[in-house]
Amino acid sequence: MKKVIRILGVFLLMFFVVTTITSCSDDDDPANNDFFAGTYRGSVKYTDADNNISADDGSVFVTKIASGTKYNFAFSNGIPDLNGVEFQQQGDNTLVMVGSNATTYIRIDNNDLKILYLKDGKAWTANCTR
Repeated sequence: MKKVIRILGVFLLMFFVVTTITSCSDDDDPANNDFFAGTYRGSVKYTDADNNISADDGSVFVTKIASGTKYNFAFSNGIPDLNGVEFQQQGDNTLVMVGSNATTYIRIDNNDLKILYLKDGKAWTANCTR
């Protein structure tokens, strides 16, 4: 009897571990989650009067902050972060920066991150995927 209980306990533990691991996937959608954190990898670039940083193997760590409509973008390779950028949902699974236009935009969904952000003589760009 003890052996059956032990085997059942191991089975339940394995089921719990597998369920937990598969529920934390890269398919999380930044548009539909109350809390979102994800890393996008690809080319990143930053320029200002003193710097010109570029990397084809960079990354951007995206987090949704408490307001529910604002996001932070933490870049790799010493590129300054973008914080508190406000978004609106466009379609089912896409977020677009409030105030986007042809020369300044950030677009994010569960697979892609596209950034062309110009502010105060500084420029951030990213073309990344998850």
